[in-house]
Amino acid sequence: MNDASEKIVYFVRHGESEANITPVYQPLGSPLSGKGRQQAKLIAERIAKVSFEALVVSPLFRAKETAEAITKLTGKKPEYSDLFVERIKPTRLGGKSRDDKEASGLWKEWEKSLYAHGLRAEDGENFDDHIARADKALDFLKNRTEKTMVVVTHGFFLRTIIARVILGDSLTPEAFKNFHMRVGTENTGLSVLKYSKTWETTSWLLWIFNDHAHLG
Repeated sequence: MNDASEKIVYFVRHGESEANITPVYQPLGSPLSGKGRQQAKLIAERIAKVSFEALVVSPLFRAKETAEAITKLTGKKPEYSDLFVERIKPTRLGGKSRDDKEASGLWKEWEKSLYAHGLRAEDGENFDDHIARADKALDFLKNRTEKTMVVVTHGFFLRTIIARVILGDSLTPEAFKNFHMRVGTENTGLSVLKYSKTWETTSWLLWIFNDHAHLG
């Protein structure tokens, strides 16, 4: 295990995707919209002003496209990690219309599994899976040798990471649901976590949340 000294992690939500603006359950391969590509360019210009050592990216296409804009300006090659993908929905949902009654029923069943212990909807990620992955993602970042990193990820999963940092072991399914119902993020919004010494321990701190000044 590497020395867990101070680190700064810049989290970027991907740009707007085509599925963000169409009435479908987002498929894995949804590309950025025209607006999303412009957002990616703007956040890339902002990130280019930061000195960082690693670019960690969700392998989902909308995140990859966002990261490509950052790579173009910084020369940093992306390192893809499945730890930072969006919440994993049942495979059968991807690309289905939100007006599809069967798909809508499965979505509701899956959402229940995200906010309770022990439930599961087909092959979708549930609460326990999702929190375990957030813990693994935080450990992955904490144990790296780099001091400053950029992570391109997704809105729901980013909020999960932040909820875990803020609430720790108090993140019950009910608290998790309440957090997600009341906290949102903008496409390409920038959030920053620091890992550093606090009053009596060394822990993650939320430093900046959902800064999207680059969008005007």
